[in-house]
Amino acid sequence: TITEETVELLEPYLDMEDYNLETAKKVCGNVAGLCSWTQAMAYFYGINKEVLPLKANLALQEGRLAAAQIELNNAQLQLDEKQMELDQVQAMYDNAMKEKQALLDDAEACRRKMNNATALIEGLGGEKIRWTASSKSFQNQIINLVGNVLLATGFLSYSGPFNQEYRNMLLQLWKKEMDNSKIPYSNDLNLTGMLVDNATVGEWNLQGLPNDDLSIQNGIIVTKASRYPLLIDPQGQGKIWIKNKEKNNGLQVNS
Repeated sequence: TITEETVELLEPYLDMEDYNLETAKKVCGNVAGLCSWTQAMAYFYGINKEVLPLKANLALQEGRLAAAQIELNNAQLQLDEKQMELDQVQAMYDNAMKEKQALLDDAEACRRKMNNATALIEGLGGEKIRWTASSKSFQNQIINLVGNVLLATGFLSYSGPFNQEYRNMLLQLWKKEMDNSKIPYSNDLNLTGMLVDNATVGEWNLQGLPNDDLSIQNGIIVTKASRYPLLIDPQGQGKIWIKNKEKNNGLQVNS
């Protein structure tokens, strides 16, 4: 309830030198408290005059702070929601990238398989001609098998005592008889290749058998014929070959 006018009215008294607690106590102890109280109220009014605007401003700023805090909380909630959405989108993006990488890996694997398959198909395409020719050759071999076996058995049974020229003549005579009897055979028949493989011939050569056709045919007759062979061997090549060939089989020689 103290007003500025009241304080102004008190100022002449407050400015007096003897208007204080000590002087008042000398005059009247009861009045001394009232004197001190009026000084305090005037001082309080001056202080309060400056404090009230600060209080009002404080209340205003606290209101603004509360409003700002509410806005901050709302913004934080929105930020949290957006962060959750961002995390979800990031997870979707990561999954999409993983799927993309998996698809790229599958595509690369398919591309390699396709290249391999293309190379294989092209390679098989090149083999088709050879396989077709081989199939046709096999069919001809099946058709000519009877005649070829007949020539081979005739060679083993009857050609042993004769030289190369006479053996060839026998084959030609047999082929003529087979033509008359309509027995099919291979015109390019190689009896040596039919009755023995190259690896065996190579092993015979290492054992001492000469590499000419007549010697190889003699080796075939010796190893394939059912009868015991009689070798006329003036140079001793056949004897050396047989000794080396049968050395590991316990061959006994009667000198």
